[in-house]
Amino acid sequence: MDSFKTIKSKITPLDIINIDTDQIIPKQFLKLVQKTGYGNFLFYDWRFDQKNKLRNDFILNDPKYAERSILLTRENFGCGSSREHAVWALFDYGFRVIIAPSFADIFFNNCFKTGMLPIVLESAEIDYFFSLDSDIYVEVNLMEQTLSTDKKIINFKIDPMKRRMLLEGTDEIDYTLQLEDRITNYEKRYHR
Repeated sequence: MDSFKTIKSKITPLDIINIDTDQIIPKQFLKLVQKTGYGNFLFYDWRFDQKNKLRNDFILNDPKYAERSILLTRENFGCGSSREHAVWALFDYGFRVIIAPSFADIFFNNCFKTGMLPIVLESAEIDYFFSLDSDIYVEVNLMEQTLSTDKKIINFKIDPMKRRMLLEGTDEIDYTLQLEDRITNYEKRYHR
């Protein structure tokens, strides 16, 4: 996993509440055996019509929003079934940061395991970002725990351990392996 320091991108605003994992990645696309390739099916039922043609009325189909790394959305993002494929689809599509007032717990924790940063902000701060011109850049600085535009800086909170793992580009297994010597010494001392 790559380390996460700063990202500067325009925002993709998806002004919808209660987006569940089945909308993020429909169940019929959960057949891949690797973590990549899911981006093609992200929000499939919203992006494509019944004949598998791109719909003009969905934001991700607008070329203006191509290659953006920050997704802005509303309450309870990632609710529904506990599907790590939903995080994989968002990441594979190119999103590295998701900003919302709340997330489903399992989805939220799965983000960190993939190297994606979920940021929880108050509703007023979410409204501020929705009010911005869509061509404004936002910088996400994980070290400083800030979101900044040319006019405003907003602080966000993150669990220190999750922050550390993102900054180092590690997951729980990598972190545990870093402690292998200490674990081995413990085992030698207490389990003879």
